[in-house]
Amino acid sequence: QVQLVESGGGLVQAGGSLRLSCATSVSIFGFNAMAWYRQAPGNQRELVATITTTGSTIYADSVKGRFTISRDAPKNTVYLQMNSLTPEDTAVYYCNARSKLGAHYWGQGTQVTVSS
Repeated sequence: QVQLVESGGGLVQAGGSLRLSCATSVSIFGFNAMAWYRQAPGNQRELVATITTTGSTIYADSVKGRFTISRDAPKNTVYLQMNSLTPEDTAVYYCNARSKLGAHYWGQGTQVTVSS
């Protein structure tokens, strides 16, 4: 059974940094891609960053240059380094894995709150 467990969220002041982690119960190379999404109150869930099995990365325009997605394959973990945080980054952040058959798996989410 695939499980994704996020950690690293919290409260930070504007301009600060956080690093989110997503640990998987299976090899991350078993997925086509892994990604981070976020959902703020009253908003739809939005894609923040993606990393493919080849290591290619894609970012939402709103986080380009500030966020970095990376992975540690031996640890079956994907990270999201978030710098220069603003209150607009406040949301619940979710780890996502997309299987080779197109199935999506989700973590439970971790709250990120950025104070002004």
